[in-house]
Amino acid sequence: MNILELSEQEIVRRNNLQQLRDLGIDPYPAAAYPTNAFSTDIRDGFKDEDEPREVCIAGRIMSKRIMGKASFAELLDSKGRIQVYITRDDICPNQEDTTMYNTVWKKCLDLGDFIGVKGFVFRTQTGEISVHVKELTVLAKSLKPLPIVKEKDGQVYDSFDDPELRYRQRYVDLIVNPGVKDTFLKRATILRTLRSILDEAGYTEVETPTLQSIAGGASARPFITHFNALNIDMYMRIATELYLKRLIVGGFEGVYEIGKNFRNEGMDRTHNPEFTCIELYVQYKDYNWMMSFTEQMLEKICIAVNGSTESVVNGQTISFKAPYRRLPILDAIKEKTGYDLNGKEENEIRDIAQKLGIEVDETMGKGKLIDEIFGETCEGTFIQPTFITDYPVEMSPLTKMHRSKPGLTERFELMVNGKELANAYSELNDPIDQEERFVEQMKLADKGDDEAMIIDQDFLRALQYGMPPTSGIGIGIDRLTMLMTGQTAIGEVMFFPQMKPEVKAPRDKDEAFLALGIPTDIIPILRKAGYNIVSTLQGVNPAKLQQQIIEIIKKYKLEVEKPGQDVISRWTSQE
Repeated sequence: MNILELSEQEIVRRNNLQQLRDLGIDPYPAAAYPTNAFSTDIRDGFKDEDEPREVCIAGRIMSKRIMGKASFAELLDSKGRIQVYITRDDICPNQEDTTMYNTVWKKCLDLGDFIGVKGFVFRTQTGEISVHVKELTVLAKSLKPLPIVKEKDGQVYDSFDDPELRYRQRYVDLIVNPGVKDTFLKRATILRTLRSILDEAGYTEVETPTLQSIAGGASARPFITHFNALNIDMYMRIATELYLKRLIVGGFEGVYEIGKNFRNEGMDRTHNPEFTCIELYVQYKDYNWMMSFTEQMLEKICIAVNGSTESVVNGQTISFKAPYRRLPILDAIKEKTGYDLNGKEENEIRDIAQKLGIEVDETMGKGKLIDEIFGETCEGTFIQPTFITDYPVEMSPLTKMHRSKPGLTERFELMVNGKELANAYSELNDPIDQEERFVEQMKLADKGDDEAMIIDQDFLRALQYGMPPTSGIGIGIDRLTMLMTGQTAIGEVMFFPQMKPEVKAPRDKDEAFLALGIPTDIIPILRKAGYNIVSTLQGVNPAKLQQQIIEIIKKYKLEVEKPGQDVISRWTSQE
């Protein structure tokens, strides 16, 4: 990398790196470092009356206060922060050689570097539990400076809080914003608890294909890729449903999969094209059983994460204590809009949607219209967990017909904080009925609905071998984590959410500068001075530009011949 592409701090750190090497110290040693304690363990286990505890810890330097022959520093390990006390006499037992303290510690080690220390635990005069260092080891040199977050009188300054930067550089976000790590530890607790509940119930965790020849199991636009070995187009899965049902056909009592789904749709605060979902299918159950199982499961998860059945999201307290309200979707629409859609035909529903100010078009079938009306007028109003049940058959191509309500299906969606959290059915296991539903979906596709399902002939074949009565559910893990941790943006609960490409300043290639007769070794200097596009050179005062070039050459001690004003004038006068 050209030195002119580095900031001043980065240059200092690389010089410190080289100085460590010149001293015979490997800044990136290969040997394991024998840690035996963490910051939290040390603080929690400390007692003034005990004998001093010998510890070996490692972490990232987050602060340094050098006071002559003694220093205080703060180390960040995987559990938290702890203060360390370092003196010249302790880490330089040979008083004739003070290199480790005076050069390595004071000059070569920067904030963000990793060190290991051995010593004993004590309490300082100000009452802070600390580690008195007897031995120091360099473990990894940091070449980029961390953002410095300052705090005074409870106010935070220079905080690293721009979501664009935080999501793109999550590694920095995790270092300087401790609450971020807590969110992801809670996410891990959610997954761990979820697995424990399902495993204890006797259900089997499985894995199914991510690349599929048919994008089935949901109504969504897929990502398409090409499988070179078979010379066919494949789809990133939009759901795991149809493969998991094949396993129920094959004789499993209950199966579940926690994995990534991919939907080639929009991004916003609650949607990411790549998301994590759990789907569960259990034989001999129906959607009523699944509602009871779901509310009990979510109650246990909330207790595991938050210590109670409540979570606070954006100032709103949400109770996950079972049972939850159960409300048929058409009743919900009538309750919120005054319109009763029971028995209405497609054109009548389209007219009602238009009266409600909802944008609709001719490609929308009856199910899509009802979905739009519910989404626009009802969905956002359900803050506390509510099961919306009994969807029209047109909205539910994989769902069993309702046992007592003609035209409806045994399906529910769980709404929490105004968004769908779960979707579940009494699964359709009549292969003839299923094929007819698929055909209806294909008619919608012919009308222009690019989210309509494609007929999966192998799944139909599996159903023809017989699938027992089954209930299934899908729960969005990212949204569940948002609810349990109080986050309002999906990017806060995904380590690396999808981002637009990073915007970089426009910059001409070297060839454009060379065409003006500018030497190769001058091009980086011009860029450092801010001339990234050759057109910006036109009309610049040659004397001013010469001065800028000379200043950069001197500052960075470059062995480059200084161009004369007559030469520079030729660069700045060309059109």
